[in-house]
Amino acid sequence: MSAGTARPRTLVAGVGNVFLGDDGFGVEAARALAGRPLPEGVEVADIGIRGVHLAYRLLDGYDTLVVLDATARGGAPGTLYVIDAAAPGGRPSPDGVPLDGHRMSPDAVLALLDALCAGTGAVPPRRTLVVGCEPATVEEGIGLSPRVAAAVPEAARLVAGLVGGPAGGEAAGRLDGTPLPSLRRAP
Repeated sequence: MSAGTARPRTLVAGVGNVFLGDDGFGVEAARALAGRPLPEGVEVADIGIRGVHLAYRLLDGYDTLVVLDATARGGAPGTLYVIDAAAPGGRPSPDGVPLDGHRMSPDAVLALLDALCAGTGAVPPRRTLVVGCEPATVEEGIGLSPRVAAAVPEAARLVAGLVGGPAGGEAAGRLDGTPLPSLRRAP
């Protein structure tokens, strides 16, 4: 990279409510990932339930956003998914997402970000991925279920591979689209 070229920035955001069982997956996965060596330009943040904060933080200019979250898609608890939010059907239109500052799903955060970018001239991340984990329960309670807790280290390895850090074992896929081994891709 030349001296005048800015290094690409990636934000890995762990989202979810740690008081609702497996909904805290994203936060726990972000904590696990924060302890790994990552390339320059990669930031890991425990966002929790602060969706508005995440949307405004993204205005600072990130090339890639990786969201870690509990994602109910019908698989077995602990199943990991990689969802490309730019893929057809990967991201709802901003008009179809209710904005509620107290309950902001990743869809709502991305819709708010689109509105903020339109109003400020900022540019959203060019790539948004969701690394989700199938929850067993999102009932009130602190702590992950055993199968979701067991998926946290694999999620950290997977994200490290996605952002170009050491994956800890077999090389994982990268943001350039190289396939990820041993991973169920979301349809």
